[in-house]
Amino acid sequence: MIKTVGIVGAGFAGLSTAKVLKALGFQVQVFEKEPEVGGVWAVSRRYPGLTTQNVRSTYALSDFPMPASYPEWPSGEQVQAYMQGYVDKFGLGPHIALNTEVMSAVLDEEALQWTVATRDVASGAVRQYHFDQLIVCNGIFSEPAVPTYPGQDAFVAAGGRICHTSQFNHAADASGKHVLVVGYGKSSCDVANAIAPTSASTTVLARTLIWKIPKKFMNVLNYKFLLLTRMGEALFRYIELKGFEKFLHGPGKPVRDAMLGSVESVVTRQLKLREIGLHPGTPLETIARSTVSLVTDGFYEKVAAGQLKVTQANIQALQPGLATLSNGDTVPADIVVCGTGWHQQVPFLDAATMARVTDAAGNFRLYRAMLPTSVPRLAFNGYNSSFFSQLNCEIGALWLGDWLRGGLQLPPRAEQEALIDRRLAWMEERTDGKHAKGTNIIPFSVHNIDELLQDMGLQLGSLTRFKQWLGPIDPRDYQVATRRLLQRHALHKQA
Repeated sequence: MIKTVGIVGAGFAGLSTAKVLKALGFQVQVFEKEPEVGGVWAVSRRYPGLTTQNVRSTYALSDFPMPASYPEWPSGEQVQAYMQGYVDKFGLGPHIALNTEVMSAVLDEEALQWTVATRDVASGAVRQYHFDQLIVCNGIFSEPAVPTYPGQDAFVAAGGRICHTSQFNHAADASGKHVLVVGYGKSSCDVANAIAPTSASTTVLARTLIWKIPKKFMNVLNYKFLLLTRMGEALFRYIELKGFEKFLHGPGKPVRDAMLGSVESVVTRQLKLREIGLHPGTPLETIARSTVSLVTDGFYEKVAAGQLKVTQANIQALQPGLATLSNGDTVPADIVVCGTGWHQQVPFLDAATMARVTDAAGNFRLYRAMLPTSVPRLAFNGYNSSFFSQLNCEIGALWLGDWLRGGLQLPPRAEQEALIDRRLAWMEERTDGKHAKGTNIIPFSVHNIDELLQDMGLQLGSLTRFKQWLGPIDPRDYQVATRRLLQRHALHKQA
């Protein structure tokens, strides 16, 4: 019988998992190597200009709304404070070991027990724990991916700096410096925008141009009314079409295409993409291939004014004070900031265990993005990056809790494997390989939530679902799922 649960990571996934399992009667222990909760929102990982992509009302857990005093797009510091507030409200503090790095986790498959070895980051003290169940919540943004460039040793020895966006924490570091920002995603554009006013020069190096979505269309309509809805998701083809989506991608496809086309036209005009030479040259629907990137306030205005530059090139080589680009240009460079993504790694699991969790290409083979089929007493939560990552984590925690309490019956292993195969194949085709090793479900957050709720028999009512077609997702709609799950297991503690 499972009584004790070890949880690695204190981001949204780890905190919501601890809260739900604690309410369901499990003994939980969370390990976090940082000195504070927050995951990607912790101070050590916050870059200049970091804000949420979601608006405040949609980027919250179901029973803990963000403070009304927060702006529409909260800052990284505010999100971390919100998460600490969640810890305080639900009494999770005693169950969280901060400054504690998990060094290894080994399963005794006969005793069905995990031995977890940890290290105190400050003192170096090592300690062992034993758990019936291990849940990995270290996130898909766990290890920064920083390229290696020819000549970088001499560049750094001469005083140059190369770092990931998550490691560039102070805009003042760029004052008077020539900065190259590698990448064209949100973090790269946020950093470039924040440092451009004080740097000697700021150049964004984009491998490919992608679509950016304005926070307000035509500077009036909040994008949440268009993309943070069920209708917004339905515009993109899911692995299996149901209900009205069959119409949108069948007889109604001209209507769907016209809707996307009108949005594309508005974005092109509003951002003046053709005038500044940054039109992606692809249909807007390509945003569904990997990630949806929100426009950084003021970024395109700075490009138009010549305050920062976007160049479609890569760094070919570095030398002291200079970078040679793949287009043949040589540009001054003192700092290289890389918004080049992350490695999806679980460093505390040994190679043999990881080989059972992933395929030959490194893709995580997880049923419902949570359960490996070949390793018992192991689960993942938060391996489903999306628009509503926090809500996906919370509903994932409910799903895991229901399963651990014996209320959720899984299909036979062969059926689970077949569903995993189908999902990975679909992701590979849809994203052209840009699916973060099987962990990126953008823009299908609500589809994923629906599947988990259906597994548990906790679907939302038809009126609520209809409301979500017309307006932005409200996390409070999902409070009922937690209440019903606790009632099912005859536990009436406050969740």
